[in-house]
Amino acid sequence: MRRWKHFPWIFVTAILAMVLLASGAWAGEVVIGFTGPLSGPAAQYGRDNVAGLEMAIKDINETGGITVDGEKYSFRLKTYDDHIDPTAAVNNARRLKSRDGANVIFNPVFNTLAPLMEINEMRGSEFLLMAYTSTPAIDFIDNNLTISIPPPFKAYAWAYADIAWEKGWRRGAMVVTLGAYGDEWRETFAGHWEDIGGEIVADKPANYYAETDFSSQLAAVLAKNPDFLLIGGPSDTTALVIEQARNMGFDGGMIMVDQAKMDYIANVAFDGDLSLMNNVIGVARTLDIAPRPIMEKFHERYVSQYGGEDTSENVLNYAAMRMVAAAMEEAGTVDDPKAVKAAFSGILPMEPEKSLVAYMGIRGTRLLVPGTVQVIKDGEYQMPNQNIWWPKTEAEYENVLKKIPERKVTSRYLPIEEYIK
Repeated sequence: MRRWKHFPWIFVTAILAMVLLASGAWAGEVVIGFTGPLSGPAAQYGRDNVAGLEMAIKDINETGGITVDGEKYSFRLKTYDDHIDPTAAVNNARRLKSRDGANVIFNPVFNTLAPLMEINEMRGSEFLLMAYTSTPAIDFIDNNLTISIPPPFKAYAWAYADIAWEKGWRRGAMVVTLGAYGDEWRETFAGHWEDIGGEIVADKPANYYAETDFSSQLAAVLAKNPDFLLIGGPSDTTALVIEQARNMGFDGGMIMVDQAKMDYIANVAFDGDLSLMNNVIGVARTLDIAPRPIMEKFHERYVSQYGGEDTSENVLNYAAMRMVAAAMEEAGTVDDPKAVKAAFSGILPMEPEKSLVAYMGIRGTRLLVPGTVQVIKDGEYQMPNQNIWWPKTEAEYENVLKKIPERKVTSRYLPIEEYIK
């Protein structure tokens, strides 16, 4: 009788196995990796990226996951904190690949993306690097396993400069985050600003990832009497720059690099009070970068799950994760990064209910999505303007407009030479 005492448990286990198999609930698991800042001054920025990925994975899994070669797969997100340290980011990526089995890894900072691009094509250890960075420099690094998620910030820099010129501003000063991303932003903006006749009267970079007192940099640039300031890095510290500049008596315009988000700053840092943000130009608030009913629903879900305020990082990473899942189904593989990347061209554009924003295709490394900008004036958000930067001709631009979901926004053809050759 002793040999039969475990029989009931064996029987129950067998029955459960058959039920799960018949229902299709038994499935493989795909690990998606993330390495980025999850502590320190830039922690909120990193967590915003992660929140978008988590929401997308939850939605994908709750609707049955994906089916590849007849087998169902669910997704699981594995995150590591790298403190924006290149060595830590590389070590995290190697751990994600070798220990956790991640073939897709997300990272949101160019300072760590560049070293990751040195290892993600190593034979036997390949992974698809999903780069949440707008720096154009990444698109011209020779790497076939990288995808850039947001629009290139050159589209924002040119659009901002043109708006500032139309407002009559002529003298600008810069207090922008240190590092490769900030350096490229300052150079790009200053170049276009001076090309159209403007002047940069002062340039004092600051460490937005470590500092909380920007009074010395602000005092130096404000002494030059600028019409506006180009500022920005992570949203939390950008809010400090705005507050400190206003407290020092500056009532001119402000232009925020695309990493800083005006709606997050307004609603979280300033509790919905726009009085400090008059004549601020920045990336459009999330409610205005996609059809409003879809974004309102996303916003409600985000607030319910995370509290606070949803940002472009949430929205664009959500979309990127949905694209990764669709590309795996299209490619017929979950573990071949090269095939998954190649499949992106076949799954875009996606329906707005899944991708949220108008991703229209991919060219080289960069996903094709408008750069939408907005101004806060007299306590109100103004009509957003979307800048279409990738069409090679006016006719192609008009064709793109026909495919973008309709919403209350103005549009402009803003071709960027590097991307239309």
